[in-house]
Amino acid sequence: MLVDAKTMRALDRKTIKDYGIKGLVLMENAGRGLAEAVAELLDDELEASGRARVSIICGKGNNGGDGFVAARHLRNGGYEVEVFTVAPVASLKGDAGTNARIWEKMGGSCFKVSSTKEIEGSISRLRHSAVVVDALFGTGLKSELKGISRALVEVINSLSAVVVSVDIPSGLDATTGKVMGDAVMADLTVTMAYPKLGFFLYPGKDYTGEIDLVDIGMPPEVAADVNIDNYLIDDVLVSELLSAILWRTEDTHKGNYGHLLIAGGSTGKSGAVAMAATSAMRVGAGLVSVAVPKALHNIMEIKTTEVMTIPLSEESTLTGHGSVMNGASVGELAGELEGKSALVLGPGLGKVRAGFVDALKGLLAYCAQEGIAALIDADALNALEGRLSILKHASDNGAEIVITPHPGEAATLLGKDATGIQEDRLRSAEQLRKKTGAVVVLKGASTIVATEEGSFINPTGNPGMASAGMGDVLAGIIGGLMAQGMAVVDASVVGVYLHGMAGDIAAERTGEAGLVATDLIEEAAFLIKSFAESCMEDEL
Repeated sequence: MLVDAKTMRALDRKTIKDYGIKGLVLMENAGRGLAEAVAELLDDELEASGRARVSIICGKGNNGGDGFVAARHLRNGGYEVEVFTVAPVASLKGDAGTNARIWEKMGGSCFKVSSTKEIEGSISRLRHSAVVVDALFGTGLKSELKGISRALVEVINSLSAVVVSVDIPSGLDATTGKVMGDAVMADLTVTMAYPKLGFFLYPGKDYTGEIDLVDIGMPPEVAADVNIDNYLIDDVLVSELLSAILWRTEDTHKGNYGHLLIAGGSTGKSGAVAMAATSAMRVGAGLVSVAVPKALHNIMEIKTTEVMTIPLSEESTLTGHGSVMNGASVGELAGELEGKSALVLGPGLGKVRAGFVDALKGLLAYCAQEGIAALIDADALNALEGRLSILKHASDNGAEIVITPHPGEAATLLGKDATGIQEDRLRSAEQLRKKTGAVVVLKGASTIVATEEGSFINPTGNPGMASAGMGDVLAGIIGGLMAQGMAVVDASVVGVYLHGMAGDIAAERTGEAGLVATDLIEEAAFLIKSFAESCMEDEL
């Protein structure tokens, strides 16, 4: 489970108010866990150089209080500790003030850094530290850093020491991953109770470093009482979801593994349909048919081997050069859906006229009636600009729909620009979900799967996947899983994880710069095999 800033505050309040666990206890547990993480780093430095100092820079709030607790435990453990504080100890309030005064009574060193002159006077001490702990700001930060706070962050980022942030790198928005003016570039973030959403969304992911989760004694029942609906996709979840389709009996046939229909293609873009089709086969779909404008039919017969092909009606492109699907094509698709278990619409589609969209309403109604899951991608999404009500109407009437926009397509559908989408990807995905009723797969770094039950963040993938055709492979993977009977949410969650992991494995062989979409297709098959073997071992 991943929490945003608001949820973390609710968890803290409920733990203290309803369960009677005092804030001082939570702070003690947090500080002790922080100290243990820092001690491991100091031990490594001591072994290497024989001497290691830690400097802890404390803010005014509970984040700073955690830093004072950690300083005490580290000093008690025999480590050399110096504390820097942005305010006089006497001025600190609450639990943070209590722990600051304990540190002072112990005789712990405490240097004030509340002015430019004081910061400049402390830089030499900080530079001689093996580890610097950022305990300035936590998840409660609401405005951009400026003045002394920003100056301290700049100093921390200029140091060669190992930088450890407490709970979250100071300056990072815990919910969106946005940098609030400037932020600490942490090597390690020691976070309390639950990982934060901002760790897994860009640009926050670049600032967080490794993550060490500390149990601060918050009862698990607290989480059950508070609505936590954001999740990180991992091997455990994917194995669980895949287990339903991994097993094949000896007495079986291709019809048991679904029949996917992929519709799309236009002049110059036949490769998109071919990649989607092959990807669906590689993740286990028993049968795949592709439906393309009739001018492309012979090309598809040559480009594909295991896949069946269907010619559709067509019309000239908007430029007059080449062919695309039209309204009649969509009507023909409804007839071709008999016996199919899932539909993917959009790979390589090209720009289509209004008749295509007008006919889409009937196609989705047929899918709802027959229980055929549908994935809508690429230009099929762009065609729906200003007409999202078609998707919402279909979803409200039982259609199981997945849409897979990249940020540009999401911007078109929401009437924003791509920058606005990227600034708050989670909210953008949720807005699209509410407007369409569909499962939304917002592609990009840290792909988001927004569902009615919550949002799932995908940690797999790499910059080499920013190349042509990657979305077509993803559409085929998700479509292939849906065809085998996986629920649209499950297929989307598993699909984005497998897709990113396939890209990561392929990039190890080719490098990121040379990675192309077709490199992922065979890797996806090997990943299915690997998960099957892992599930089998767990059963034994």
